[in-house]
Amino acid sequence: MENIIKPKVYIAKKISKEAEDYIGEFCDYDKWDSDKRITRTELLNKLGDKEGVLLSGIKIDEELLHHASKLRVVSDASVGYDNFDLKVMKEKNIIGTNTPSVLDNTVADLIFGLMLSTARRISELDNYVKDGRWTAEDDKNLFGVNVHHTTLGIIGMGRIGEVVAKRGKLGFDMDVIYNNRNRKPEIEENLGVKYCDFDLLLQKSDFIVLMTPLTKDTYHLIDFAEFKMMKESAIFINASRGETINEQALIEALQNKKIFGAGLDVYEKGIVGSKSLLLKMSNVVTLPHIGSAVEETRNDMSMLAAKNLVQALLGETPVNLVSELK
Repeated sequence: MENIIKPKVYIAKKISKEAEDYIGEFCDYDKWDSDKRITRTELLNKLGDKEGVLLSGIKIDEELLHHASKLRVVSDASVGYDNFDLKVMKEKNIIGTNTPSVLDNTVADLIFGLMLSTARRISELDNYVKDGRWTAEDDKNLFGVNVHHTTLGIIGMGRIGEVVAKRGKLGFDMDVIYNNRNRKPEIEENLGVKYCDFDLLLQKSDFIVLMTPLTKDTYHLIDFAEFKMMKESAIFINASRGETINEQALIEALQNKKIFGAGLDVYEKGIVGSKSLLLKMSNVVTLPHIGSAVEETRNDMSMLAAKNLVQALLGETPVNLVSELK
């Protein structure tokens, strides 16, 4: 019987056993077996003879591909792929895939969690009670603002944006407006949402949800001028990429009460520094980038990333080949 030579791959992050077993059916693999995130140096040392790699968020650039001369496929277990140097990957004919769709509802849940927590000051008032400062008096200092029957402005009407729009429109009776690179007539018709000029959206919205990918055009998309356009009662939510906003401009807007508050799951420098003023502000909800952090969702992402990897290595066109590399 002829021996079948399986492609060699490296699994550079913890994935579900189901996904690992699936890869093992078709590939010879090594894996990163620690709860700590693999360092770039450690990854470079592992890729010398590998044809495929499954990872998340690590920069794929000229340096890495120089160390991985046999690499053909990079399967990223995330929606965003701004870690891909698309020009270099295209030049070297490297296949790149991501994992959209499977986390849409999970991230939309988190976005509404941020909206509700910020509007009703839930984390702030949780600490207020636990610190023993609550009295029986009905204190106006504890008042928040409504989410229902307000205006929700979504910047970036991709798959997650559509799910957020649906929740806002049908669940909270919100007026939903959006701005996107391309209009979505079908979404407008089906959900009753309205396309809006970017500046006008900033001026009209009670809640502004930023959901754009990070590109050269969206870097610091929300800056000093944009925060100045917002209502003083506006709540800003960022669950996209940290570098889509100028964090210093956000801090100034919050300090000077140019906006009511902010809910953040991402930060400009990746991890928010312990000295950041954002951590000292009671009108900011800060989360540790947990958009998809639900076991069921992460397992689904692992499995999809595994299937993308195997499809590509077997010579098939993976369903989730990133559009710029088609």
